[in-house]
Amino acid sequence: MPEPTVRQLSADYFHSYSVVGLLAVVGVLFVAVAFGAGRLLRPVVPTPEKLLTYECGVDPVGEGWAHTQVRYYVYAFLYVIFAVDSIFLFPWATVFAAPGFGAATLVEMFIFLGFLAVGLLYAWKKGVLEWT
Repeated sequence: MPEPTVRQLSADYFHSYSVVGLLAVVGVLFVAVAFGAGRLLRPVVPTPEKLLTYECGVDPVGEGWAHTQVRYYVYAFLYVIFAVDSIFLFPWATVFAAPGFGAATLVEMFIFLGFLAVGLLYAWKKGVLEWT
């Protein structure tokens, strides 16, 4: 069996990303069609009662704005960053085993992980990861 050429290997490499891209496009189209169908099929009869703010319970008194401190957003943000990181690591790990891609993909992934490490160290140095 002949050795695969670099062109064949790069075509296989980008084919895995084309599947992810196709799924993303299908997902966006699904959401757009759902919103469009909802907009077309809903009844539009605005009345003054429907335009009021929905409140249940006691009528609001005084200022409606209250300052709340939400500190979990940092951890949610870090989770999203590392979830996206794992999405990028999976195709790299599958291609890394293919002949002809070993050194190049290893260098690319260490550069990518280096950028993530620099961002994490910056957040750590700024005290973003401290629970106060």
